[in-house]
Amino acid sequence: MVGTVDTYRRVIALTGPLLPLFSFFARLPVAMSQFGTVLLVAETSGSLATAGIVGGTLSAGQVVCGPVLGRIADRRGQRPVVLAAAAVNAVATGALVAGALGGLDTVPLAAIGAVTGASVPLIGPLARTRSVALAHRAEAGEGVVGAVHSLEGTLDEVSFVIGPALVGLAALIAHPAVALGAAAALVAVFATAYALHPTAAVTGGPPGRSLGDGEPAPVRRGRRTRPPGVVYSVRGSLALQGAMFGGCQAGIAALTAELGVPGQAGIVYAAMGVVSAAVGLALGALPARFGLRLRWRVATGAALLLSVPLLFTGSLWSLYAVVTVLGAAYAPHLITAFALTERHVEPAGLAEAMAFAASSLVAGQALALALSGRLAEWYGPSGAFAVAVAAAALSLGLALLTRVPAARTHTVAAFVPAQQKDSPRTPDDAGTRSYAGR
Repeated sequence: MVGTVDTYRRVIALTGPLLPLFSFFARLPVAMSQFGTVLLVAETSGSLATAGIVGGTLSAGQVVCGPVLGRIADRRGQRPVVLAAAAVNAVATGALVAGALGGLDTVPLAAIGAVTGASVPLIGPLARTRSVALAHRAEAGEGVVGAVHSLEGTLDEVSFVIGPALVGLAALIAHPAVALGAAAALVAVFATAYALHPTAAVTGGPPGRSLGDGEPAPVRRGRRTRPPGVVYSVRGSLALQGAMFGGCQAGIAALTAELGVPGQAGIVYAAMGVVSAAVGLALGALPARFGLRLRWRVATGAALLLSVPLLFTGSLWSLYAVVTVLGAAYAPHLITAFALTERHVEPAGLAEAMAFAASSLVAGQALALALSGRLAEWYGPSGAFAVAVAAAALSLGLALLTRVPAARTHTVAAFVPAQQKDSPRTPDDAGTRSYAGR
């Protein structure tokens, strides 16, 4: 326990305490916008079909444009990309609220939804990229890099628990428009703060800039090579993870409605997220001898084993029990998938690769949600849950069949300034040059 706390203390020493705080509040709008948009449009238009179309275009915009923003961040740096995306996203979210309240037709409202999704600032993928760069620049060990992934995964999980809960609360006591208005404000304030944090200088951008203390920013040289096959398999696995989320969401909603307690759906899903976040944070304590290949296989195997009982769940309390336990398999898979991506993608293209991984997750969830919702109408909750179980089985198959290189397939030297390479550093020194006061 002491060692785990010390590892996370070193991670915070690398980033400073404000960066995780800024990135967490800047992630909340992503978790709020999809659910909030569907609730808002359904209430203002009276049509679930219209709400689904607008929500779908929002997801599509994020899936298509996320990797593009990641590539620009690799080339031009995170700061200008996040500042521009945050500004557009805040305005687009406000326009979406105004359009829905004003009774705008489906097509223009869907177009605004697409712009809203396309301008999501990618805080999760970019925060991973930035924190990993800081760890490598400090020549921190793989244990610290693993703790970075665990912390970022936990922040994602917590945001996706709190975000929908805030939307539901706002809809209950006021109106869904309040939730989306709050999302626009969070993007404007905290994504901007994330962009302006001094650590932004450590990743991407043209050579010759300074990190603010005399050290040069990393220089990107040469053409990027095609990543190994494991990276593409991981993207497929994340898409299947998204399908698990979509199947669980539809199944939980269908079963709670069938039991006459539809208001419990959000609480059940939140319970799964809380357990997932807790296990993800604990993953930072896992010894290095448990390699990423083993973690990937264990996580996907656990997801399959723990999801099968969903097919036989018929009461509220059994649903709580099964879903809560299932949450323990989700964060380890997500954290391992992003860690595999980081290990086998060149630093010069890491933001784009992280964005591709996140987009795969969103795409899988959106497609599975549409499919499992229809299956739930035809076959009941078990039809939706079958989508989650099938996705878990396919994800395990990918993990078992994919060849995972034993070591990194790229050098991390691009992250380390020359004067740091020339000076000796002991393991205890790693990460002591920090942003702890910022």
